[in-house]
Amino acid sequence: MRIKYLKQRGPTFLAFIGVLIVSALTASVAMANGADKLMAEAEHLGGVTLEMFEPVLQTGLHGFFELLDKQPIVFLLLALSIGYPLGKVSLKGVSLGSTAGTLVVGLALSITASVAFGIVYTIPGILSSIFLLMFMYALGLRVGPQFFAGLKSGGLAFIVLALIVWSLNWLIVFFGVKAAGLAPGYAAGIISGSYTVTAVIGVATSALQSGAYVPPAGMSAEQVSANIAAGYAISYVISTIGIILLIKYLPQMFGKDPVVEAKKAEEEMSGGATELVPGAAGSLTLGFSATDIRAYKLEHEELIGKTIEQLFALHPHAPILRVVRGGQVLEAADNPTLQKDDIIAVRADVHALILKGSEVVGQEVDEPLARNISLEAADIRIGTPGISGKTLAALATEIGFGVQLKGIFRQGVQITAQPKTVVQFGDVLRVVGPDWCVQKVAKSLGGRALLDSSVTEVMWMAIAMVIGYLVGLLSFTAGGIPFALGTSAGCLLAGIFVSYFRSRNPEFGGPVSEGARSFLQDIGLNMFIAVLAANVGPKVINSFQGDTVIWVALIGGCAALLPVVVAFIVGIKVFKLNSVICDGAVTGARNSTPGLNAINDQSQSSIAASPYPVTYAITTVLVLIGGYIAQILS
Repeated sequence: MRIKYLKQRGPTFLAFIGVLIVSALTASVAMANGADKLMAEAEHLGGVTLEMFEPVLQTGLHGFFELLDKQPIVFLLLALSIGYPLGKVSLKGVSLGSTAGTLVVGLALSITASVAFGIVYTIPGILSSIFLLMFMYALGLRVGPQFFAGLKSGGLAFIVLALIVWSLNWLIVFFGVKAAGLAPGYAAGIISGSYTVTAVIGVATSALQSGAYVPPAGMSAEQVSANIAAGYAISYVISTIGIILLIKYLPQMFGKDPVVEAKKAEEEMSGGATELVPGAAGSLTLGFSATDIRAYKLEHEELIGKTIEQLFALHPHAPILRVVRGGQVLEAADNPTLQKDDIIAVRADVHALILKGSEVVGQEVDEPLARNISLEAADIRIGTPGISGKTLAALATEIGFGVQLKGIFRQGVQITAQPKTVVQFGDVLRVVGPDWCVQKVAKSLGGRALLDSSVTEVMWMAIAMVIGYLVGLLSFTAGGIPFALGTSAGCLLAGIFVSYFRSRNPEFGGPVSEGARSFLQDIGLNMFIAVLAANVGPKVINSFQGDTVIWVALIGGCAALLPVVVAFIVGIKVFKLNSVICDGAVTGARNSTPGLNAINDQSQSSIAASPYPVTYAITTVLVLIGGYIAQILS
């Protein structure tokens, strides 16, 4: 066969070898001729490196801040490396958290560079946008099925809370600016900063450019624009740090334990389900099981001479997963015939095995070869219409060899799993067992076993984020005011829908490990905050003129925090909402993504994010209208 193959493929093979030889010789000549050039390039790179560090070596602290200006990635990583441990520092039980810590460090670096050395950092906004979009998508993956459950349980309450936060914010800012006698432009700027919605600046500026607002005599449009920017910069920093701390500790301020409250909310939204929906974080974690793998020496005559499949038909609740004979492993997948003194691995109820194992099988032994069987948890969608109408008991005896059923889901909702429960096409079964058993069951069900994987499917993420981003770009103009969902909200909804549909079809969207999702969520938000801190620092300093800064800080701080407290009280007292759910709702009403991250960390759950998109979407539209009106009336 080899001689025949060489005769047929010989010319091609020799040509291939020739190409390799010629390529090798050419490369060798090129390397020899280019040795001097490579050395010159290496010396150049070394010179660039020394040149980069030269300011630091020569001018000390001034050079260090110049380095951060030339190498913004160093600035970002430094803000994170100091901000994370700073956020963990606790003073009488109160800590900033990683997001606020990163913001504080970033502002400190940026302001110091501007004030002390006249260096203004400018990091491209596209970098912060990418990280923010990744954060929002990862967050959407976490809360998908809970989002729709939250809509059903508190839709009206969420709308009311959104209206309370928005209206109080507008009233405090508008009449506060009037009372303080601040110049035109500050109202729109403070609304934008206290709400952390930069788009309001664009709306207010468009009112200037379109002629809808005409500056008073003696004041130029440029001065009004400067006031908008000043009001935004000061109130933005205060409201961002303040809202993180407020949202983080709001439930505790009213005597609620956020961890306990989050668990209650998860139980209520699950409808009594004991298993997480397919695709949810941690849904395929094995956890505790009443069944275990035990090893027995085969001694009973009635079992000798039978095959594995024959014994499964007789004892379906105690399948034999492995046979050890003479120190050699015989896999059950090969359906061997049992012999006397074989050591068999049985997976069944521990209690039953302890009481009756020696009577049915034989003496229990400690044989690692028999018991060392890796188990997998998998979600399998029923893709064969012929399975519909059968009971779980029938499936267990027909195709359920070696697997344990942990749960059954229909349309993303867990249903009762009883022997007489009838399955339907499209149901999702969660099973645990050896990989070959799981794959065998999946083939019989006409589906594919989705195993817990450490690999994240990037293609699905990219497709979903593209769609969400484009949807967020869609806008329309009414009365001179542009309205759009926003790209960040679009990516959030993309993650929600991917997660939601995956709960009905585990194969949709590809696998996403919880570790990868959690990292994406954490690093995405904090990188966004670091970029923001670098760019906004100098603007804060430029706004500190006279007593104006005091009024802006006071009005912006009250407008950012007071409406949230009022809405929270209404939510837990009037609508009887769970405190963590209510916290998430008012956070969305305040459009505070860092605040949402703070309550997620504090409650050790992401359940607070379930109402967030609802209130976020409502107030995103209203705050643009309010900013435009505030500029016109100023």
